[in-house]
Amino acid sequence: MTSGLEAALAQASSLSWSQRVHAGRDLASFAAVPEAATALVGLLLDVEDTAVTRRTAEALTSVGTVAAVRLIALAVAEADDHQADWLQTGVHDALVELDGVLDVAAICGQLARDPEEAVRRGAAEIAAWVNGTKG
Repeated sequence: MTSGLEAALAQASSLSWSQRVHAGRDLASFAAVPEAATALVGLLLDVEDTAVTRRTAEALTSVGTVAAVRLIALAVAEADDHQADWLQTGVHDALVELDGVLDVAAICGQLARDPEEAVRRGAAEIAAWVNGTKG
């Protein structure tokens, strides 16, 4: 692992919400790395602070890879209603900044065929959010 990845992984378990927000941003580009993916899902489902959930979802959406959106889909499938609202807000924040609605929609279409049912369910929810942001 690179030292940047190791540092971000250490921040992901910090007691400080701001350190966890930084970890989410720093780890987003490593979404395909198993250790980072596990930490990112934990940050997306952070029970201590909604800013961590929101900003991690925003960072992963901004990365815009299949691996990144897949992690959001996994979190959406596990999230309670409150967490899901903040996940949606983070996705929306990134889409407004990047005008990346079509790319995320296309990725959700790919994830609709994922072998894991939770990913398919989460991707369908994200696709509904994305379609709601077009208008």
